[in-house]
Amino acid sequence: MPRPVFLSPPDVGQAEREALARAAATAWFAPLGPEVDAFEREVADLVGRRHAVATSSGTAALHLALVAAGVGPGTVVVTSTFTFAATPNAVHHAGARPFFVDVDEATGNLDPDLLDDALTRLEASGARVSAVLPVDIYGKAAAYDEIGPLCERRGVPVVADSAEALGARHRGRAAAAHGLASALSFNGNKIVTTSGGGMLTTDDDAVADLARRLASQARLPARHYEHAEVGYNYRLSNLLAAVGRAQLSRLDAMSARRRAVREAYRGLVDDVPGVDLFAADDDEDDNCWLTSLVLDPALGPTPASVATALAAAGVETRPLWKPMHRQPAYASCASLVTDTADRLFATGLTLPSGSSLSEADLDRVLTLLSEALTPGA
Repeated sequence: MPRPVFLSPPDVGQAEREALARAAATAWFAPLGPEVDAFEREVADLVGRRHAVATSSGTAALHLALVAAGVGPGTVVVTSTFTFAATPNAVHHAGARPFFVDVDEATGNLDPDLLDDALTRLEASGARVSAVLPVDIYGKAAAYDEIGPLCERRGVPVVADSAEALGARHRGRAAAAHGLASALSFNGNKIVTTSGGGMLTTDDDAVADLARRLASQARLPARHYEHAEVGYNYRLSNLLAAVGRAQLSRLDAMSARRRAVREAYRGLVDDVPGVDLFAADDDEDDNCWLTSLVLDPALGPTPASVATALAAAGVETRPLWKPMHRQPAYASCASLVTDTADRLFATGLTLPSGSSLSEADLDRVLTLLSEALTPGA
């Protein structure tokens, strides 16, 4: 079996090892510490926010952001159906119920017109909408210039799931700089990783203070252990924050490599009938976290056949997100959907996109992909 090529493996090296050794040489092995403080400042500066609160995962950051926005039992959070389960899971953790809305076919992000329609219907039904939760899918920021004003008119806060979008921008602002608060992920497959971790970003002092308190078991500043509310064990390890800082220093280079990989795929499929790069038009502000294809099975191979051919050679691929309204865990939730997310799931395929992908491995993937897309040629 050839050496495997993974979808988006961690890109770590000497800088991360040195950062980890630096942190390990101190007494700060417990969560929190100087590396966490510095990491928070650096992320806040990068995205242009007043505050950043480091957490144990992107899901934890999203949960805290929703709680800080006032999401709770008896309320509805309107969100995209085309996303990873962590998005509605965080809504569930906050005690609310997700309402799924379909996406724009060209971007895969929440469709503002459908969102407007959904909010109108929910208002008419008497539902209490506590937040709108856009998702910056695959490193492309949502249409905040449209989503923000329509939510503001209704007095509904926006909480952004920017888990996949560190380094992406929208209308000159970082993806994680929109809404009342945003959540970033530093999971092992993300563009920047701390192995596991996340970050809540906000300009609101009260949101940041609440998130810090709840993330540390809501412990009050007393000599004994005093708790007036229920909190969570959500803070990031000082050791992992050191790794994150090293990763952050390499963000530009890692983003550039992912874009180069995307451009190589673009050059391959440009002249292949029925095959397009997904959401790759107007992608100058994307971070190119993952690059995907959309295939028209009527004109050639199916995503499944291409995936099978690449898997036989040790190359990992993955379908696009299965819509949340099709997931058994959330099938009972209300939604406003067309067939866009369903169609993207049926026709999409994500390719190896990592910044650690070598030129030799990229060439091998391109050759295999060309063969799979043009069988018998």
